[in-house]
Amino acid sequence: MIIGVPKEIKNNENRVGLTPAGVMAFVRQGHTVFIQHQAGHQSGFSDEEYQEAGATILQTIEEVYKKAEMIVKVKEPIAAEYAFVKKDQLVFTYFHFASSEALTKAMIDSGAVCISYETVEESDRSLPLLTPMSEVAGRMSIQQGAKYLEKPLLGRGILLGGVPGVAPAKVVILGGGVVGTQAAKMAAGMGADVTILDISMKRLRYLDDVMPANVTTEYSNEYTIRKHIKTADLIIGGVLIPGAKAPKLITKAMLKEMRPGTVLVDVAVDQGGCFETTKPTTHEDPVYIIDDVVHYSVANMPGAVPYTSTQALTNVTLSYALQLANKGWKKACKDNTSLKKGLNIIHGSVVYPAISEAFDLPLEDVSTYIT
Repeated sequence: MIIGVPKEIKNNENRVGLTPAGVMAFVRQGHTVFIQHQAGHQSGFSDEEYQEAGATILQTIEEVYKKAEMIVKVKEPIAAEYAFVKKDQLVFTYFHFASSEALTKAMIDSGAVCISYETVEESDRSLPLLTPMSEVAGRMSIQQGAKYLEKPLLGRGILLGGVPGVAPAKVVILGGGVVGTQAAKMAAGMGADVTILDISMKRLRYLDDVMPANVTTEYSNEYTIRKHIKTADLIIGGVLIPGAKAPKLITKAMLKEMRPGTVLVDVAVDQGGCFETTKPTTHEDPVYIIDDVVHYSVANMPGAVPYTSTQALTNVTLSYALQLANKGWKKACKDNTSLKKGLNIIHGSVVYPAISEAFDLPLEDVSTYIT
């Protein structure tokens, strides 16, 4: 199969779809790999490294899309890329369709086969291709939150871990999944007073067992959320419903119950965000303020640490990408039920229920395409 890796062009997206090690794995199994010029530069990988691994370098993004049978990338195609995606082309990336009707319609119109990293799901309901980026984003949420709590950045002016004789910051984490767990580890390690809210008692029992003493768990409901936001310094939104829009757990009206300078970090922004006032921002312009509350909602947080996140991503996507290349998407998805769940749009038809529900679109049975 012919694999194409374009340079990411979303604002400040510095990751790349494949590392040189990933390229070598494809080439060793008989595939052809085209990499756009300097696609890996911001992640610390030179064109020369890709060439040594067996890739051919192409100068433009148009050439990559034109030649490739399968596109492997990181973020969803943006508007400038829509026209490059062609009929029957396999596109393997993070799509987050439910948060963008324009993207959904563009990929329907393209006639391509779209497999979303974030909806590939194992039998235990874990999301293997989303997990490493959720780990990165969860840890980064605390780094960024601690920074924007500083007074010059319009936060409350509180040190996350406090100092002897002065209480630490209070961190409230909505969701005890991968993002929430990693955020809690980082915040607890910095000495903050941390509370994790979740609706799964099984998960709360687990977290209660493994977290240090400065982390407490509580069952999540509107009453509990309203109670905690009044005294929180930093609130992390980490709630995920696979492939669907995130629930709005904090409304605009609730901002008035918070103290001025409280910081909200919405890691669920790719799925629409779990705060009503969330709107996607960029690393270039990451925050905005509503009712004296600082909002940080960068849609590609791991793009700020591309050397780490690109390697973490290739570690998990490569085996699935090789299955697609070696078998073709139909057989690969038939043989691997986890990969089958990654199918979102096929030849103009929506085959993933959450996307159909989000935009009231007809839903086709995915099985009819892979029998």
